[in-house]
Amino acid sequence: MNQPSPAIVAQGAVRRLPRVALWLFCAAYVLPGLFGREPWKSADMTAFGFMQSLALGNSPWLSPQLMGQAPLVEGLFPYWLGAWAMQGLAFLPNDVAVRLVFAVLLGLTLAATWYGVYYLARSPQAQPVAFAFGGEANPPDYARAMADGGLLACIATLGLAQLSHETTPAAVQLCCTALSFFAFAALPYRVVAPAVCAVVGLTGLALSGAPVAAVLLGTGGLLIHAMERPVSGDSSFGQEISEPTGRLATHRQAIGWGILLLLVGVIFLSTQLGLWRWRIVLPQMWNSGGHDWHGLARLVVWFTWPTWPLALWTLWRWRRQVWQILQGRMHRHLALPILFASVAVGTTLATTAGDRALLPAIPALAALAAFALPTLGRSVASLVDWFTLLFFTGCALVIWVVWIAMQTGVPPQPAANVARLAPGFQPSFSLGALLLALAATAFWAWLVQWRVGRHRAAIWKSMVLPAGGAALCWLLLMTLWLPLLDFARSYTALTRQISRVVGDAPCVEAHALDLGQIAAFQFHAGLKLQSAGARANCPWLLVDRDKVASLGFAVNLKDWTPQYFGYRPTDRDDDVLLYRRADRGAP
Repeated sequence: MNQPSPAIVAQGAVRRLPRVALWLFCAAYVLPGLFGREPWKSADMTAFGFMQSLALGNSPWLSPQLMGQAPLVEGLFPYWLGAWAMQGLAFLPNDVAVRLVFAVLLGLTLAATWYGVYYLARSPQAQPVAFAFGGEANPPDYARAMADGGLLACIATLGLAQLSHETTPAAVQLCCTALSFFAFAALPYRVVAPAVCAVVGLTGLALSGAPVAAVLLGTGGLLIHAMERPVSGDSSFGQEISEPTGRLATHRQAIGWGILLLLVGVIFLSTQLGLWRWRIVLPQMWNSGGHDWHGLARLVVWFTWPTWPLALWTLWRWRRQVWQILQGRMHRHLALPILFASVAVGTTLATTAGDRALLPAIPALAALAAFALPTLGRSVASLVDWFTLLFFTGCALVIWVVWIAMQTGVPPQPAANVARLAPGFQPSFSLGALLLALAATAFWAWLVQWRVGRHRAAIWKSMVLPAGGAALCWLLLMTLWLPLLDFARSYTALTRQISRVVGDAPCVEAHALDLGQIAAFQFHAGLKLQSAGARANCPWLLVDRDKVASLGFAVNLKDWTPQYFGYRPTDRDDDVLLYRRADRGAP
């Protein structure tokens, strides 16, 4: 016998969020930062360097390399995507072409999250309680409203902002995970789209440096599909049946065999390409001091805010269904998000990847957060609204005050802080950026006014302010603060210093530079770097300041004379020393 659903939802509470508003939320989140900025340090710049190396033919496609070094995050698909973008969009600057493709990936992530939540909410076990005299929400409208709430929860998640806008393997892993999530959520109701997304998602995840996660997700999805009681998939959303019979049973068996075949293919492909890399280290778990546990807790709390408290609320309010899952009876709308979130959280705990390992958990946590929305009381919803209003309004106010201080010097303290933290930065004014920021701020004010007004209840209303605030702050950062962030987080200032000194040198030898520095000197300064001690006989030598002691093992120090000290104004860890070959002229 089915346990009653904790969701009590009337038909009036499942009206759709206007599509124009939903598209505006997505555009305000995806597009800012697409143009007008440089690749940032260090993962963003490093990944871009490998992509450029492939596009220029300086590296084999099955073994991406940058000056003979392999990437720290093994994988092929992210670097292939970037290289194909550079080659296919040759009329655009290379970095813009890559960011354009990765912006499409972020859009696919948001779309897959929406449709994944939609099909999970169509599940019979996810439906709200039926009223004695009718009037409860009908399944399609309920599913659409829940999907709107899930998408807004995804956008509202704080940790999604920066990492999803970088051109790194983590962004590709996020998209592939979201596609796989949609595929398993929609399998009972669709065939072609879920099949394509499952192949692309799991294969892309394996080719992006996470083959173990791909196998775990595929195996878990297969078990959920096999243990779940079958559901008829007609357009009227038929009722749950007790025994698999006829064409429905054959269809379910075919899906199961298809998932198994896909898993075998992923394992075979990962083995043939040598993608298996075991990096299981447990410093967090075995640290007796507990400091790493505290760091992990802080990471999870801020990175997944505000979805994690809503996800916990879902597990509590739907605890009867969760208990049934533990007993072997599947409830897809809970089991699938729990599976995807658990794999990502487990990867974070068992490796040192940190927030990048936690990033693929966001679509699943957003789905769990969506199922909390029909069960929230009015007081809890009001608490979410007020906290969100104060937090994001405060963040927006800080961004505006600092920008005004950078432009006018008033108030003086923020201006002094910018000058201290980013020495040498010269503020610039952009009318277009200012107009966009003003429009976004005005929309936020209207949104707050709308939310506090008297309107009919809707499931997704509690997520409007969190999503709107996250989009607002990201847009303000990518307009008002973009010059400052570019100065602080890119290698442009450092590479310009070195470029002015070496001029049009035919080549430059390099020793102990990290991958981000190598990529930056090649992209920004156009330097042709060679490993120190090679036969290139270059007139210049670059070395990381902290690795000067090991320089004598690579070259004969008598042949080189110190010439210039280059540094990043905002990060002394990127300081470099420039040497000139002694027989090429006086220092």
